Amino acid sequence: MRYILTLSCTDRPGIVAAVATFLAGEGCNILESAQFDDVDTGRFFMRVVCAPVVDGVTLDRIATAFGPVAAGFGMDWQLRDAAQRLRVLIMVSKQDHCLNDLLYRYKVGALHMEPVAIVSNHRDSYQLAASYDIPFHHLPVTAATKPAQEAKLWALCEEYGVDLVVLARYMQVLSDDLARKLEGRAINIHHGLLPSFKGAKPYHQAHARGVKLIGATAHYVTSVLDEGPIIEQEVARVEYNMRAEDLVALGRDVECQALARAVRGHLEHRVFLNGQKTVVFR
Repeated sequence: MRYILTLSCTDRPGIVAAVATFLAGEGCNILESAQFDDVDTGRFFMRVVCAPVVDGVTLDRIATAFGPVAAGFGMDWQLRDAAQRLRVLIMVSKQDHCLNDLLYRYKVGALHMEPVAIVSNHRDSYQLAASYDIPFHHLPVTAATKPAQEAKLWALCEEYGVDLVVLARYMQVLSDDLARKLEGRAINIHHGLLPSFKGAKPYHQAHARGVKLIGATAHYVTSVLDEGPIIEQEVARVEYNMRAEDLVALGRDVECQALARAVRGHLEHRVFLNGQKTVVFR
């Protein structure tokens, strides 16, 4: 049995000592610890993995006992069972490479999650969802139906008890209201060519301009389009003899890599929001 304690607060002396002393006093051994003091914001971040070494230690008991310690430092904190899988809803449009990659990583145990539903504005991925025995929901979106479909999406999040929403190449913009509801628990992937190559066929635009690097960015969703806190980025070098189609294929690879790392970091509680940035413990 392992527990994961995450916390952030205003930096001051004694935080690490207080946490370590508390866990030792509660009969827990620290297996892994990472901390960071952001001198620019004055915020302190910490992630600790611990395991009970005496009988009778439970998650609820530790959480209750830690309350006064956390209050003394003004901490934002959470204590979780490391074995518990987050419930994930994945959204996709027609391009399913990121969806396929996430599901395969889940299948082989590389992503510790429980995919509870797949939502799409197209029907293309229903067979892929069925092959993993995951419920598929087709919610086509037009300007007229968008509010109603977002209401259905939010209802699905509540019905399935969703912890994380992943926009795996979902080519619709979420409303400001839904983005606020999902703040800190919705991850999007987009090609790293923004804002230079907006609109349709960005990789073809990049090819026409002779770019030397292409990339992808995974970030938390906010009400400001494609400007949420960045979690992961990946780049690949473009060779002189590559065609536009080659850039598209290369782009698929970097998108999958960046998104998978971002999702894994969130699933393992390694990502902390820090204003418009993130702190990610490897």
